[in-house]
Amino acid sequence: MSRKLVHTPEGVRDIYGDEKAKKTVVEQLLHEKIKGYGYRDIQTPTFEFFDVFSKEVGTTPSKELYKFFDKEGNTLVLRPDFTPSIARCAAKYFMEENVPIRFCYQGNTFTNTSELQGKLKEATQMGAELIGDDSVQADAEMIAMTIEALYHAGLSDFQISIGNLEYFKGICAEAGLDEETELELREYISGKNYFGAEELLDATHVHHKVKEQLLKVSDLFGTAAILNDAKKAVSNNRSKKAIERLEKVYQVLCDYGVEKYVSFDLGMLSKYNYYTGIIFKGYTYGVGDAIVKGGRYDNLLQRFGKQAAAIGFVIVVDDLLAAMNRQGVIVSGMESYVKIYYTEADFKEKLQESRKLRASGKNVELLPFQRKSV
Repeated sequence: MSRKLVHTPEGVRDIYGDEKAKKTVVEQLLHEKIKGYGYRDIQTPTFEFFDVFSKEVGTTPSKELYKFFDKEGNTLVLRPDFTPSIARCAAKYFMEENVPIRFCYQGNTFTNTSELQGKLKEATQMGAELIGDDSVQADAEMIAMTIEALYHAGLSDFQISIGNLEYFKGICAEAGLDEETELELREYISGKNYFGAEELLDATHVHHKVKEQLLKVSDLFGTAAILNDAKKAVSNNRSKKAIERLEKVYQVLCDYGVEKYVSFDLGMLSKYNYYTGIIFKGYTYGVGDAIVKGGRYDNLLQRFGKQAAAIGFVIVVDDLLAAMNRQGVIVSGMESYVKIYYTEADFKEKLQESRKLRASGKNVELLPFQRKSV
């Protein structure tokens, strides 16, 4: 047999032993806290029609999707992201529902990219979506629940950074930028390519005052005190209202008692174009990327025929576990195993002992006794 067959392709890996046991426990702890907020489990297919994740929806670029065909010739893709799948499902089964709907889920996502930088092409995510509630309280609930879930899983040293895309969009509208230019500028700023952003704005002949506002968006980050500076930095009402929304969210987060885990970043601009307002990311040390990604997507369900505001988040479980391992976090609730050894003469006796222990909830390995060779 070829030695190559025992290896996995680039970007995926086997998880087994204590690592898998720890992952299972952490998923259970996260799920426990999310369910405590009234969220109900939902399971969507691993693959969907291509159009669910199309460019118009504003999700993962087509070149990063795993695409294949069914026997009817339809283009299918492995899900790169849960949110469009949940939006499709909500539109299909809850079209006439007018009260808020709470979903939670877990499963794997698949991204076909060559720019791995230590990231996996197959990653486990756990998340929640609140559909049909456009309130400040809904924004705060989602962020507070994220904080409590991470803490419940054993992580204590982390920050949730919150932004509002409407702040950036308000300045872009004042500058008269079209949608295509805005998306290009967002990509430059997200990638910290300020020279590219400046060249783009120069080419569009944006007024120098508005140009400075756009280029300085990424400097507006820090504690709640930065919100006042951000409000003073702009003159358009759309951006000012975005700051007022953040101020209200912060007040509710203070009511939850989780404000010490919160910071703000007005330069936070997601690669997912379906986000419309509040967005947030969770960071901790030990990993180079956000372990939590979330935000409001009030227009996405319209793509599937339902008018409903929505907000959600995902926790990247693999990155969370990597951070916890590097921080030396001990995961509570890890199950222990009892080993019982038998010989041919006492097998029945040891079997009965094993069965009693298993009946009491213990995990028991029944193993043949082997004498050590001299």
